[in-house]
Amino acid sequence: MPERVLRAIDRPVIDHRGTELPPLTAEVVERMRSLYGAASAEIVLFPGSGTAGWESSIANTLSAGDRVLAFDNGFFSHMYAECARAFGTAVDELDVEWGRPVPVGALAETLEADRDRTIKAVLVVHNETSTGVTTPIAEVRAALDRADHPALLFVDAVSSLASIDFQFDRWRVDVAVTGAQKGLMLPPGMTVLALSDRALAASELSSSPRFFLDWRPAIEQVHRGYFPYTPATNLLYGLREALRMLDEEGLPQVFARHARLAAAVRAAIAEWDLETVCREPAALSNTLTAVYVPGDVDADAVLRIADTRFQLSLGTGLGRLKGRAFRIGHLGWLNELEVLATLAGTEMALHELGLPVELGSGVGAGQQRLVEPALVAG
Repeated sequence: MPERVLRAIDRPVIDHRGTELPPLTAEVVERMRSLYGAASAEIVLFPGSGTAGWESSIANTLSAGDRVLAFDNGFFSHMYAECARAFGTAVDELDVEWGRPVPVGALAETLEADRDRTIKAVLVVHNETSTGVTTPIAEVRAALDRADHPALLFVDAVSSLASIDFQFDRWRVDVAVTGAQKGLMLPPGMTVLALSDRALAASELSSSPRFFLDWRPAIEQVHRGYFPYTPATNLLYGLREALRMLDEEGLPQVFARHARLAAAVRAAIAEWDLETVCREPAALSNTLTAVYVPGDVDADAVLRIADTRFQLSLGTGLGRLKGRAFRIGHLGWLNELEVLATLAGTEMALHELGLPVELGSGVGAGQQRLVEPALVAG
């Protein structure tokens, strides 16, 4: 997290019914609209994680028995489907090889076969954090359009927003969900949703139970600058500062920085003769890379050595990838030297574990990528 964000959070707690909150809320909401690329969407903020955003998207738009199309192409995409099941929806979950994006062809076939238009919503994770795979949402929208299908499009943008380009209006997303702790550079504890007019219309028809995560009172109150519950006031100050920082850097530069750092990480992985979980070059994530270890190696041992010897925190493999892969995050307030330090620590951990990794090889490959003219120019 940036020092500026930490300092913005480090302040006395204000009266969340007082006069200081409305101007803060108004600025945060307007800046979030811009970040989402959503000129007229309603913005709703809840205390909670991205999982709360999932639940809110389902509870406010769907009813028990409604049919939902989802994909199991990673741990979080599967959990989003499980969230929908918890509300009694009928989930058609297409199994996808982990390491690949949502198969747009299979999506189009399923939509075209739904001649009675019983599918009410399509759930997609934009950037699957467990596998390091990015799904092109523009292509998902194009598949919906080709099928002339009215299903709502729900997108988990937790690990993509503010790091990878996201266009709510252009892609005609109906509900987008993000969390505070990734590209927004905050501690965990807040979820922010963008809602289309179609999603708001669906919320008037939903019979699912909802109370705390009900959009209706939240939208009514946020227009006045307040919340129907106690908001995470100090996180709101941090969010405002983070959004100002993103605006100062400029989103094109933010996206280029993430692409540059991701390229350095992938160059190091190739030099170590390891494989990324992502199987399609065009789908490689610019915010996180999941890395396979050889079959006779426990990936969690890499994490233990990195943590205990070098005070480096790497991500564990999730779900099907437990013990088979580890994850390197490269998003948020991060620069070249921090990424190279991460590569150095990872390289030493792999070396100590006995893998045939030459010290300096991956770091050197990352350095080489970072000084290439095209990448430097961003």
